[in-house]
Parts: sequence; C-alpha cells; structure tokens
Amino acid sequence: MPRVLMRALLCGASLLVGASAFAATPAYETMSVAELQAAMENHQLSSCALTDYYLARIAQYDRRGPNLHAVIEINPEADAIADALDAERAAKGSRGPLHGIPVLLKDNIDTADRMLTTAGSLALAGSRAGADAALVQRLRDAGAVLLGKTNMSEWANFRSRRSISGWSARGGQTRNAYAQDRSHCGSSSGSAVAMAAGFAALAVGTETDGSIVCPGSVNGVVGIKPTLGLISRRGIVPIAFSQDTAGPMARSVGDAVELLRAMAASDAADRAAPAIPAGFIAQLRMPAAGGDLQGLRIGVARNLSGYHDGVDAVLETALATLKARGAQLLDPLTLPRDPSIAADELTVLLYEFGSGIGPYLATRRGGPKTLQTLIAFNHTMSTQELPLFGQDLFVQAQAHSSRDEAAYREARARSLRAAGRDGIDALLRAHKLDALVAPTKGPAWLIDPVLGDLGLGGAAQSAAIAGYPHITLPAGFVQGLPIGLSLIGSAWSEPVLIRIAAVFEQARGPFPAPLLSP
Repeated sequence: MPRVLMRALLCGASLLVGASAFAATPAYETMSVAELQAAMENHQLSSCALTDYYLARIAQYDRRGPNLHAVIEINPEADAIADALDAERAAKGSRGPLHGIPVLLKDNIDTADRMLTTAGSLALAGSRAGADAALVQRLRDAGAVLLGKTNMSEWANFRSRRSISGWSARGGQTRNAYAQDRSHCGSSSGSAVAMAAGFAALAVGTETDGSIVCPGSVNGVVGIKPTLGLISRRGIVPIAFSQDTAGPMARSVGDAVELLRAMAASDAADRAAPAIPAGFIAQLRMPAAGGDLQGLRIGVARNLSGYHDGVDAVLETALATLKARGAQLLDPLTLPRDPSIAADELTVLLYEFGSGIGPYLATRRGGPKTLQTLIAFNHTMSTQELPLFGQDLFVQAQAHSSRDEAAYREARARSLRAAGRDGIDALLRAHKLDALVAPTKGPAWLIDPVLGDLGLGGAAQSAAIAGYPHITLPAGFVQGLPIGLSLIGSAWSEPVLIRIAAVFEQARGPFPAPLLSP
C-alpha cells in the first residue's frame, strides 16, 4: 500500500494520489491557521491528516509537476510529531493557536534533530547544529509541527555580488509558483514559494536586507520583517548581527501575526539585540473585523516608486483603498536616501560576516570552522558550488575580520544615522506620521544565470539598516505577476503596521493563488 494511503487510513482522512489528488479533501491550503485550528478542535481534522496533506502537495508540485524546488528537506520526524500532538490534544487539550500546525523553516535556521542546516551549501552538509535555534524551541513549545526546511539563496545571497536568488548547490533553483521562468527573489525564496504553493500553513524566513519582503512581494504572500530584537537570532546562520532577523511568511496577515507572536521573545543570549519593551508582545494582535484606519496618518514615499507604470497603477489602487478606509495620506513625500548608504552597508556586512561566521561555525558538530575553510571547500567543489557565480564576497569578508577597525565603526554609524535618525525617523517626525507606504518591489524578473538578479525598485534598505519593522502584503498584479505593498515604521511600530495591513487585506479581498498543474 502506498505510504500516503496508509497514512490517510491512520489519520482518518482520505488523501488520493495521481491526477485526482486532494479531490476528496477540503483545500486545506486555502484555510487560515484559525480555521485549521477550529477544524482540529471540532474533530473534523487531525494534525496527522493535515501534515500528510501538505506532504502530498509537496510531492505533487515541488518534487514533480512544476518542480518548484521550494522545500530542500522533509523532516523525517514530522509524522511522529503530528501523531504525538494529536494524542496530546485528546488527552490534555490544545497548547494554543499553533498546536498541530505544520511550519516550514528556512535552511539557515538550526534544528538539533535529524534535519540538516546548511544555508544551501554543501560545505555544511556534513555537520550538525549543536542545538535548536531559539525560535525553533519556541515553535516546538507552541506545538508546531516542523515539516521541513526550505531552499534559499545559498549563504543568504552573501557569497557573491552575482548570486542568483533561490539557487543553492544543495537545493538547486527554486522557481516562482506564478511563473516558473521568473525569479522568486531571495534569500527566503523557498519559504515564500512554499506559502504561495500551499506546502504548509506557515513558513519562517530571515532577512538582512530585503530577504523576507522581496520574496514575499513577488510571490504574493505576507512577510513581516520585525524590529531587530523581537525574535532571537541565536541559532541562525549569520550575515550581520546589526541587521539579521527572522520573520514570519504566510498567506494572510492574521496567520503571519500568529507566527510572529509564537516566535517573539527576549533572549539574554542574543546580546546584540535591544530589549523588547514591557508588554509589547501582547500588543501584536489583529484588529477586530470591520475596522478602519481613522486617525492614522500615512506618508506615501513617492521616491520608492516610479520605476514601472504597472507597479504605479497597483500603488494608486492601494492608496485609494487606504484612503477609503479612513487613513489620511500625505502625498507626495520623499524618504531621504543618502547616496553613500549602500557602500557603507556593504562595509558593515563584510566586517560583521567576516568576524561572525567563525564563532557560529564553532557551535556546530563537525564541518568547517573558519571562513578560510569555506572558501577552500568551494574551490575544491567548484563544479557543484561555483558553476554559476563565484565567492567574491567571501574573499572580501576574509579581509574584514576585525570590528575594531575605524572603517567599520564609521560605516556603521553613518549608515544607521542615514537610515534611521535622518531617514525614516526624520520623515515620520516631520509630518507626524504613523507609517510609510510604498511598493515593495517590481514584478518578478526572468531567472538569468548570466547576468544575475535584475529586479526593479526596492523599499527594503532603510528599514533593514535601521532595524525597523517592514510588512509586505499582496496588493495586485502586473501581467499576472504579484506586486506587494510595503508598510514601514519606526522601531516597535508593529502594532500599527499590523492594523493597517489587516484593514487593507480585508478591503482587498482574497488574493488569487497560483494555478499549479500536477
């Protein structure tokens, strides 16, 4: 008997295989976390059945069919975890909103189980994480089913200036579910594509600069890049401690908020992160249905648009929706952008990666322990690791291993000042704004292994450098390709950004999913 049918009988669900797959079951991939939880509470669904439903979708569409390459590894313990959580629910009741809910993790998030954590690199395939990442332990405690790991831009797009989003030596090339010849952006490529394709209820991505919000935008899903420090970075393969953060990716704002709440927590071991304000996590909640935006002042950062007529049209429709729901729009405004900020940011990333990757590698069991060893491995395995692009950023970072140098301190101070105090904060303060709005990114571009990523526009940089929250959510389409709307605020402004996002999403209505063929 095929495994999926055997498991279906054990779970009390009917999961079919072949051309009629999923015909006898509800479309669980269209249901919210709250709806799935209600179905489990009412004995209409089990975590066992839901887990196997998603595994069947991955087999049908990720491994075959359009072959999206979004999921790099399935957790061999997923079924056992789901079974145990079903038994616990029957005996003791639910732990909370994520009890029995399958979640996918980006492949740069440590799990101390039978899964690997490789950042997409073959160099880490022979070593193991020493412990669960802090956010993973919180998800386990919340009762989530860790379904697997998602593919990503190898080393989170920080190996070469010509890296291609969503390609890794271990996982191959991820593909956009809306158009398989087009990019899905990165580096949280697999997490975003998995959400668009319905491979799990929730996924976790990470961002240093744009790696949650860009793939969220071009894949038509919600991504939340939180304030630096809201989610612990302990146990995440690092690029830059001053900008790295994990964040939720989901098909709706409400689902993303549930995942954000589950992961959010102070962590004394994450010494580079600021403290979370008292009572702040309790404020991370959805507004009541039917709410409005009365009393909110939103600035339209016009200098973050104007690069594509179709994107501008989507923005105008979104602005009309925000205004109709009661928001006061201040338009046009310009978000200050210092011309030296990109160079200063790169300097910071080189120093922080060069000094930080070694201590992370030291936490792993086996495998390389230094950046020099990683560079040598890639040379040795060049056919597999370097067929499309090189490792120029690795080589540069090797020469920037001491953060005691004045070049690092000065670049960090300038970039932080330009992005925060003289950038986002200055604009918000000058106009008494609650948030900024802009298109997140242009339409998905063609995957190009020769020229690399060629995307248009981008609203991520200032919030990423400043460590401020940034939410992207689907706003519309340009010739069938999703376009995201960005909401940006100052530190710890997630509650107001969530309110704006939720009201906009309710007014927008359901966002069409990609049409996938088995």
